[in-house]
Amino acid sequence: MKRLLFLSLVLVFGAACLMPGLASAAEAKTFNLTYSIFFPPTHGQCKAGVEWAQEVEKRTNGAVKITVFPGGTLTKADQCYDGVVNGISDIGMSCFAYNRGRFPLMEAVDLPMGYPNGQIATRVADGFAKTMAPKELDDVKVLYIHAHGPGLLHTQKPVATMEDLKGMKIRSTGLSAKVVEALGGVPVAMPQPETYESLQKGVVDGTFTPIETLKGWRQAEVVRSTTDSFSVGYTTSMYVVMNKSKWNALPADIQKTIEEINSEWVDRHGKIWDDLDIEGRNYTQSLGNAIIPLTEAESKRWAERVQPIIDQYANAQKEKGLDGDKAVTTIRALIEKYQKP
Repeated sequence: MKRLLFLSLVLVFGAACLMPGLASAAEAKTFNLTYSIFFPPTHGQCKAGVEWAQEVEKRTNGAVKITVFPGGTLTKADQCYDGVVNGISDIGMSCFAYNRGRFPLMEAVDLPMGYPNGQIATRVADGFAKTMAPKELDDVKVLYIHAHGPGLLHTQKPVATMEDLKGMKIRSTGLSAKVVEALGGVPVAMPQPETYESLQKGVVDGTFTPIETLKGWRQAEVVRSTTDSFSVGYTTSMYVVMNKSKWNALPADIQKTIEEINSEWVDRHGKIWDDLDIEGRNYTQSLGNAIIPLTEAESKRWAERVQPIIDQYANAQKEKGLDGDKAVTTIRALIEKYQKP
């Protein structure tokens, strides 16, 4: 009987000792998340995404652990957003433009608004999403938005005027194709991986793309000049979004920490875009390729020629019950705001 009583006391004491440990284990729950990124692992923007994930783990003291799947290995670029919505991945980074028509308000960011650099394009894209709060993004938690530096014209023959561009076959996609057409060129739809060979074989005479691709995709080897057509510089906005249920499951203090990191990473992505553009510019010049600035008068001509594209966008949104005019004026105001020193 005494032995049974002793064993009971031991069990009660042991359970009492274990209870705090069990409570601590519950409080120290780890949230394991997956992150799908369409950029290849060597790209600066993928590296920025990986660093963001590492910073989240660090500043949440390991409470959030994120496994990154680069290069579209978990979800392809055009499936990334739905992958987040449906829980295939918890977080995703890709381009809005890969699902053309699904994000009508966010498409405004990609218009040829004359973006001067990636830092400003990124700040504008992120600020636009916060200001407009598009309902088209209500099915996810938007962490932040970033956008590449201005798309410029790169050709085998120098282009200093619209007359020089007339009739030239220019690789372009989406809105940039409309820009090429408005300026008198002939747009040719083509993904980046096919562009080098097409330029090399003369299938196209040039390409409309951020200057970073001249190094990143080695396209400087098969063009001879770049036209600094900043007045019609377009961008491509890219989302970093999270599954809404997974976000809501995070404790408030962890959500706050992640939001703080998000605000820091907007400028980090913008700086990386600008660094990549500088590398592309230096690389093409190192090969002896020309950089041709547009005169002030010519630059104005190009901007006026693409204005109908912007007007058509605004009018098309009105037909959908969206405020396209507000979208355009908001972007212009944000560009002006972020251009100020």
